[in-house]
Amino acid sequence: MSIEILTVLFFGSLVVFLMLGVPVVFVLGGISVIFLYFTWGPHAFYIVASRMWTTMNNFTLIAIPLYILMAMILERSGVAQRLYHMMHLWWGGIRGGLAIGTIFICAIFGAMVGISGAAVTAMGTIALPAMLKRGYDKELVLGAINTGGGWGVLLPPSILMVLYSLITGVSVGQLFAAGVGPGILLIIMAAIYIAVRCHLQPHLGPPLPPEERGDWSEKLAALRAVILPILIVFFVLGSIFAGLATPTEAAAIGVFGALMTSFVNRQFSWSMLGEASLRTFRLTAMIMWILFAAHAFSTAYTAMGAQSFITELMNYVPGGKWGALIAIMVILFLLAMVLDPVGIMLITLPVFMPLVAMHGFDPIWFGILFIIMMEIGYMTPPFGFNLFYLKGVAPPDVTMGDIYRSIVPYTIVELVGLAIIIMFPAIALWLPSMLF
Repeated sequence: MSIEILTVLFFGSLVVFLMLGVPVVFVLGGISVIFLYFTWGPHAFYIVASRMWTTMNNFTLIAIPLYILMAMILERSGVAQRLYHMMHLWWGGIRGGLAIGTIFICAIFGAMVGISGAAVTAMGTIALPAMLKRGYDKELVLGAINTGGGWGVLLPPSILMVLYSLITGVSVGQLFAAGVGPGILLIIMAAIYIAVRCHLQPHLGPPLPPEERGDWSEKLAALRAVILPILIVFFVLGSIFAGLATPTEAAAIGVFGALMTSFVNRQFSWSMLGEASLRTFRLTAMIMWILFAAHAFSTAYTAMGAQSFITELMNYVPGGKWGALIAIMVILFLLAMVLDPVGIMLITLPVFMPLVAMHGFDPIWFGILFIIMMEIGYMTPPFGFNLFYLKGVAPPDVTMGDIYRSIVPYTIVELVGLAIIIMFPAIALWLPSMLF
């Protein structure tokens, strides 16, 4: 059977079973087993087992549960509440200030935890009701929280960057450094969008009344809330960039910093640590199973001759290497709407990386573009994770329709930012070139 027919059957089966509601891990693993058996016979299963064994022996994998544990502890350590109080005092007096402050808090939180959902649930619980109560436009603030939460996978340390490094073999430290410039760019662009929109339509984000803005002594005292988060980010990233620790060892430093934060904020308890550990086990197990199933999926498709087929297919894309890059971004955008980012990485990267090398693109720069597309996937319907995280903590009068509509302008802002990074690669590559 030709590779073209196999491709249609392979991915057609994937889409059909996903639409039927079968969990992604069973879809990926089951389809892989069936197609491997009928194309290569039972001996092909040894290939899958060998790849999984190689993956399990990779030391970088240990970073994943450590970064998740750090996120789970910080989520319960009172950091988000203190950051919101600081933002309330400093930003509340300007139009749209609470929404602008919220995206900065999401960025700080994302830089600490490395995953997407933590900032969304924290700000959806704390900031969303407060802003709605003060007359902020529902869609403006829903989109701000949704977008801000996604930066957890772009700003270092990022679990998706660890996985990208694991699959492609590029330096995790260089990826972390490369995420800083694009992350800052997207944060500033989102803040400018909110500021301009609220300037033109003041009713969308009214300033706080003078009695709620606080005096200078209160504002200065509230700045203490950013000290611990900045120290955690400094020690985690500083130890990596200075060459004092590997990303895995830096993750352990982050867990220690998160524990110290919970002690300082008087939020530590054995029940809190037990709950954070249990959620870490669950999330890590979910990621590992998807990792295994996606490895089987990519192994099966590669064994069918996918690499030569995709390379030949890309020759028909107009525009040379830039046309190929745009085609890859479009494919990722569409996949991110329906698949888990971890699964997307493991399915597509073995296919796309030879194309990246063939066209001479920097794998670090391409990695940042890839992560941004995964970040957009977290916030776009129908299956973006952040949409459901936000719905789970939002007030009852917030509908899924509200959440879906809220992300449209922010997605446009993100895509414009992506285009700027494509046109000016130095935004991503300057810091890695300086540090490494």
